[in-house]
Amino acid sequence: MKVFSENLVEEARTQCRVSDLSNATIGEILLVAQYLERKTGIPFIRMDQGSPGLPPNHYGVEAEKEALDAGVGSQYPPADGVPPLKKAASEFVKAFIDIDVNPLGCIPTTGSVAGSFGSFIACTQRIPGKNKVLFIDPGFPIQKSQLRVLGIEWKEFDIYPFRGEKLEAKLREELSGGDIGAIVYSNPNNPAWICLEESELAVIGKLATEFDVIVMEDLAYFCMDYRRPLGHPYEAPFVPSVARYTDNYILMLSSSKIFSYAGQRMALICIGDKLFNRHYPALAERYKDAGVFGQTLTASILYMITSGCTASTQYAYAKMLEMSCKGEINFVEDTRVYEERAYKMKKIFKENGFNIVYPRDVTMEVGDGFFFTIGYPGMSGGTLLRELLYYGVSCISLSTTGSERDGVRGCTSRMKEELYPVLEERMKAFREDHPVPEGC
Repeated sequence: MKVFSENLVEEARTQCRVSDLSNATIGEILLVAQYLERKTGIPFIRMDQGSPGLPPNHYGVEAEKEALDAGVGSQYPPADGVPPLKKAASEFVKAFIDIDVNPLGCIPTTGSVAGSFGSFIACTQRIPGKNKVLFIDPGFPIQKSQLRVLGIEWKEFDIYPFRGEKLEAKLREELSGGDIGAIVYSNPNNPAWICLEESELAVIGKLATEFDVIVMEDLAYFCMDYRRPLGHPYEAPFVPSVARYTDNYILMLSSSKIFSYAGQRMALICIGDKLFNRHYPALAERYKDAGVFGQTLTASILYMITSGCTASTQYAYAKMLEMSCKGEINFVEDTRVYEERAYKMKKIFKENGFNIVYPRDVTMEVGDGFFFTIGYPGMSGGTLLRELLYYGVSCISLSTTGSERDGVRGCTSRMKEELYPVLEERMKAFREDHPVPEGC
């Protein structure tokens, strides 16, 4: 039996001015779920927005208070970041990825969203003709929305049929036109939680160098591949990264998930040393500056967007990074609850006829973590999204992420212990109302 009637969901859609539930954005689904909760008092199983579900890191909070008490709020922060954060970022990359990045190239941004926004501009303006972005999908829908704002064209492909040895031929095909300025992906992946393996990253790095493309590697879910013992500073295994295989890289490191510091909007872009110092005549001509990639991105692009990042939050992030490098914060264990939630939620869905849409990496089953994907026999992703709303479950369609597979993305961050029986009851009702077709 449905929790919400079709008429009530349609009312919510209309009142929230959502044109098409099947292709609704994260924000639109959020509005519909909130409307239905307010209207009825019935709680939703909120799997839509990837907002942290844990308290912010205590050490960051205290460091931010201390910075404010010390008076940093009275002065504009440096455009390229406060020195303690730049130093801590460089050390953090060394400790957990085993890559050397000069502190000069570690630039704070107001969340990775601002980092990618500015980076897209620089990457597509540095060489005439290399003005498009290639998405290794599925991916974060907001980044394509950024390109719509900027008027930048893109190409995309769903990586799932091209994992492992098939990836190189596909990438060569996409890059052969010579118009790609940047490649972007997340690892672990939002939404599928698949993880690119070292052999695949080596291919991406090799071709980025060969075709002179910059790789924008989104590491928002840093060390959250819980299948491997990551997160021990200066000890293998280190976080897989394309930075081992090319000089053309920008790493995006966010405080939002690993330190649950999302509300303060603080991230870093870490630019490889050779790329940071590379001179581009096209940038010099456009911005009337030296045309040095890192300096142009920092002073002529990012500063025009945000005028720097909140000074006190920079000190908070620096403190959390420093303590992580010393082993005084174990951010992996702090976030492992997401793994437990994913395991329990996926089990309930699978027991009621659902399947995992992206079930494997190259050599092992996909792990449990912040996100997961589910499908249901005979339903497109848009249909499944809409049907799940009737049963009080909110999510987003994989079609909005560049995926070519039918299904939806679920997020574990808002799940609570008391909601597991509710989810189980609702999914049993869903299965009763939607018998699985024979042969599926």
